[in-house]
Amino acid sequence: PQSVFVLAEKAWAGSNLLYKWQKSLGNYIAVAGQDNTVKIFDRHGHKWTEINLPGRCVGMDWDKDGDILAVIAAKSSSIFLWDASVSKTSQIDSGMRDQMSFILWSKTSPLLAVGTVKGNLLIYNQQTSRKIPVLGKHSKKITCGCWSSQNLLALGSDDNTLSISNHEGDTIRQTTVRGEPAEIYFSVMKTDERSAQGESTVSVSVDKKILMLFNINDPGNPIELAFERRYGNIVSYRWYGDGYILIGFSHGYFVVISTHIREIGYELYQAHNHKDCLNSVAISTALNKAASCGDNSIKIHELSDRKDISSIIQLDDENKGLDQLSWTDDGQLLALSTQRGTLHVFLTKLPILGDSYGTRLAYLTSLLEVTVCNQVEEESPVTIEVEVEPTFIAVGPYHVAVGMNNRAWFYALVDQEPGFNKLKDIEYLGTIASMCLNSDYAAALFEGKVQLHVIEGKDQDEKKQMKLFPDNDRKGRILCHALTADFLYYGTDVSAIREKNPPFVVSVLVEDWETVNSYSHSVGVRKVFPDVIGTRLVFIDNKNSGFLLSPANSCFELPNFSPTITGVLWDNWHADRGVFVAYDDDKVYTYALHKTTIYGPQVVLVGSTALPFSQKPLLFHNGELTCQTASGKISEVELSTHSFLKRTATDSSAELSRQLAQALMLKRFHEAWALCKSAGTNAAWAELGKACLVHMEVELAIQVYRMSGNVGMVLSLQSIQGTEEMNLLAGHLAMFLEDYNRAQDLYLSSSSPVAALEMRRDLLHWDSALMLAKRLAEDQIPFISKEYAVHLEFVGDYVTALAHYEKGMTHNSKVREISSEIYTTYAVYILVKVCLTLFVRL
Repeated sequence: PQSVFVLAEKAWAGSNLLYKWQKSLGNYIAVAGQDNTVKIFDRHGHKWTEINLPGRCVGMDWDKDGDILAVIAAKSSSIFLWDASVSKTSQIDSGMRDQMSFILWSKTSPLLAVGTVKGNLLIYNQQTSRKIPVLGKHSKKITCGCWSSQNLLALGSDDNTLSISNHEGDTIRQTTVRGEPAEIYFSVMKTDERSAQGESTVSVSVDKKILMLFNINDPGNPIELAFERRYGNIVSYRWYGDGYILIGFSHGYFVVISTHIREIGYELYQAHNHKDCLNSVAISTALNKAASCGDNSIKIHELSDRKDISSIIQLDDENKGLDQLSWTDDGQLLALSTQRGTLHVFLTKLPILGDSYGTRLAYLTSLLEVTVCNQVEEESPVTIEVEVEPTFIAVGPYHVAVGMNNRAWFYALVDQEPGFNKLKDIEYLGTIASMCLNSDYAAALFEGKVQLHVIEGKDQDEKKQMKLFPDNDRKGRILCHALTADFLYYGTDVSAIREKNPPFVVSVLVEDWETVNSYSHSVGVRKVFPDVIGTRLVFIDNKNSGFLLSPANSCFELPNFSPTITGVLWDNWHADRGVFVAYDDDKVYTYALHKTTIYGPQVVLVGSTALPFSQKPLLFHNGELTCQTASGKISEVELSTHSFLKRTATDSSAELSRQLAQALMLKRFHEAWALCKSAGTNAAWAELGKACLVHMEVELAIQVYRMSGNVGMVLSLQSIQGTEEMNLLAGHLAMFLEDYNRAQDLYLSSSSPVAALEMRRDLLHWDSALMLAKRLAEDQIPFISKEYAVHLEFVGDYVTALAHYEKGMTHNSKVREISSEIYTTYAVYILVKVCLTLFVRL
């Protein structure tokens, strides 16, 4: 985690701080020291406002939505409410005459509980302004408490009692504890049968030595858990997961227990996390992490594997001791107060925002910092300090755009020295969902439309400055878009005005802003991913199916396409056009387009690679995936489908065979050749030769079969080497591969269909040859019939042989000479047959 900011006001020096993150949003942090103010800062450390109080702040809390901050102060009977939406402060007279000591908003409703030093209670409804005073709830100061999800209120007091009340303030349960109560929480114990009444367990730290679990439905049998003396006092504890409790002890110990009845009394995990002392613990459910602070460090653990310390933050300059830890609800920021009156805020989870254009990347490296780099071209990284915390980033060859809501800021690459200068900022007509850039244009998607406009152009013609797509509502609502050097692509949903209008994938030529192509699809198109040139694109529809759209609207459904896929990246390596990856949160799937094969164009799934946790792919280049991490850095992931690029001399024959299969599926014939030379087996060369035939690489196939010593195949390939017609050439290659049915189909669709007949004759496939002869060359029927009859006679099928001899005689009156020859043969056949019959009778 990186430090975002440090707050050190003079008025706070030498005292502990009271602070609270805004709930839900986490945009503000309210901080109070020993002075009579509450200072409110935004998440970047900029002071937003200040609430002046008649005395020192003794308590504050944000409501469930983070809209209202409630504050109580010494020497005042008023409750101060700061409205975050309008940045205004108001006061409410509590009606209490004694000093207030405790304040807490409900988790689920606009109810505010306020306790006093004499044990009185006020419940205030923010929505109705109703105040319910409850006198004598406790006999001494109310010090701690918690609301349940069912709006029950548990309170602890210096009179060593624990009370549980409903939202009207009526006491439901009350019990005495054996010491001073602190840190009360509602939760659900880990039991075999879940309670239908929700959060029925109240936990409370008693006298800093005992953790008591009090069941509302069984008040007579509280569970008291004591711990080893060497741990020290209970400093703080938190519930998490399925009934687990994390406890921090003053001597630096960090302990996890389970509340399952079978496991109570046993420690599931224990670590001496800090050598001398531990000051606080915090848990982020959003990150599934726990943090503890003590000595001069913060240690962050993975809750899924408590032994795994994911990071350690050292604070060597803090010599007066640390104090309290607190995470924002989203887990992005972790605050730590110290005993000398400073507040440190660290970034523990960065929004994963990034974009790529070609081999250039732009990604968020801090809340207000974007880094631009091009590792493939070996350019030095450049950082841009941005004005707002962005919700989107777009990068082009010469520009970077960042923004939030309906506003975008553009930065231009400086020619003289590496860096970016702010160019301008633009407001759009709606909240921007996504943005794309190329060298001259920006395309912003908002509210179902795409606005295409020049970035820097000073063209006098206003028509060339900006255009909205689609130009009328009948064409549907745009769900996604992408921009290449020459084309704008967008996908639409069903038109709301004319429901019969199907969704489309539309391509617009950027040069003249005219639609050049549109492909009609059955359901809405929600994502489009064009390749580097813009001639092909992958799109994902509303049924989570993936398709590859190529020129002339040839559309192929992607095989084994996972419904969880969120993005697609095309390979930027110059020799690998047609290879792309589709990724979700867990895996990366490699696909290859086989554009020219004897079976026609097709898309194949090459394989999959596991994706490291919480990483987003940004760039795919020659078998390597560049990913953005939650810590604001980039990492490289080598795809298992490209393992042949990292082959070693020690690879086994099985590994070489697997690598060869991968190289052939990706059409990496140069690497496949090297693998065959390494393997040195006829089987490897045969596999490469077969792939060359399938992909119609005739010249390479000749070299391969020459290397393997297959003279017959070399001569056969040389005989067809000059064939230019694709179907005829594919037919020859299919025949060499012994796929005769495919070869016949290809021959029949070529300019020389009689080649199919010749192939069947040469193969002695007489039935097929006769059928083809009827269509293509009737004058061949007598010859084929005679040859077929000879074959049948040889195998002993005389009756069928006679029929074909007769067919050869009678079929074509124009070929009398042939028929005469056949007839002579037929006569001999009859004579032989008669003689055989007589011999049998005698």
